Amino acid sequence: MSTESLEIARSRYQAGKLNFENGQYREAVENLEKASALLSRNSRLGGEVQLWLVTAYEASGRTEEAIALCQQLQRHPFPETSKQAKDLLYILKAPKLQRPSEWMTEIPDLGTLSENEAKISAAGKPPKSSRQTPAEPELIDLSQVKTQDNRFIGVALIVIVLTLSYLAWLSF
Repeated sequence: MSTESLEIARSRYQAGKLNFENGQYREAVENLEKASALLSRNSRLGGEVQLWLVTAYEASGRTEEAIALCQQLQRHPFPETSKQAKDLLYILKAPKLQRPSEWMTEIPDLGTLSENEAKISAAGKPPKSSRQTPAEPELIDLSQVKTQDNRFIGVALIVIVLTLSYLAWLSF
């Protein structure tokens, strides 16, 4: 491999990582695929590029390709690359858990705002239509609250006094 193609591969690799970290997964896949094509698949750098390509495939919704590449990387000659591929494959094949909708935050589509509302939002003031009144605190019926002492405080005070007495006795 010539030093020129190695430098091109390294720059594509760096660009792919930067794309991935910025959430530009399609561009990350393109750059990492080009870098991978320029490198030997069995080299340390080639394995590293392919591991990043696996994560870019997964992030861009190409899970089947990510799994297939991970399975190939399990037989990589560098043990670190092979181990990382096995760990990634375990994660990729894990069952997807359902998240309740109340755990999710819905991000509004700012493309639907009118130009005037967009300017107001950019200025840091939400549009009048999206302002919400603060929620009322939930009222608690005090007759339903159990106020009987459970003796925790008394026991805790006795333990503290005994501990302090023991420490004072040890210091003499």
